[in-house]
Amino acid sequence: MTSTPSLDVRGLAYAYPDGHQALFGVDLTIGRGERVALLGPNGAGKTTLVLHLNGILAAGAGSVTVAGLPVGKKHMAEIRRKVGIVFQDPDDQLFMPTVREDVAFGPASAGLRGAALDAVVERALEKVGMAGYADRPPHHLSFGQRRRVAVATVLATEPEILVLDEPSSNLDPASRRELADVLRSLDVTVLMVTHDLPYALELCPRSLVLSEGVIAADGPTREILSDEELMTRHRLELPFGFVPGSVA
Repeated sequence: MTSTPSLDVRGLAYAYPDGHQALFGVDLTIGRGERVALLGPNGAGKTTLVLHLNGILAAGAGSVTVAGLPVGKKHMAEIRRKVGIVFQDPDDQLFMPTVREDVAFGPASAGLRGAALDAVVERALEKVGMAGYADRPPHHLSFGQRRRVAVATVLATEPEILVLDEPSSNLDPASRRELADVLRSLDVTVLMVTHDLPYALELCPRSLVLSEGVIAADGPTREILSDEELMTRHRLELPFGFVPGSVA
């Protein structure tokens, strides 16, 4: 018997109120514990797809299922707990006086209190290597540290799937490596939306290419990045001198 996938999207289509059609029938399945990169040029529909995963946008056609639960009004609170989205700018997620209060916000809103809440906060901060920073104001931290705290705020709700929007953007090389180490260590399904193709190769064995509102490719990241014709067709460019096959 196969386990229920973390994410199952079938025939997802969506047009914005102004008539712009962003998705034209997206099909994808992500298994429990997979780390998958979502690649594609600007305007491909990546953000629109992500906003369907926790019900911020509602499907025009098709369906989205998270851990067996259909995304819709009936299960919305549970879906929003199961799909943790880490935004590109950590300051969109950190708004409390201390790191501890930021990480506690989600589980406290769900009714957790006292020692149980403290334990969840401690565990989430340990997972991202920020356990010693609980009483610091977030704005005193470096950008890379704030991004890891933003990941902790999502992990504190014990999500089924962690969605990261451009997780490596604006990080120096050391912060980038620290975040990669954190993401590799997590026992959670990861969907990483990124233009950083070397980071996708480093962290995600599988990649999806979303282009013009449909999944144009789905396969091992190394194979996708090595397919020059595919990359050119979908406006994906590797950094100068980067050869996917040369990376261990």
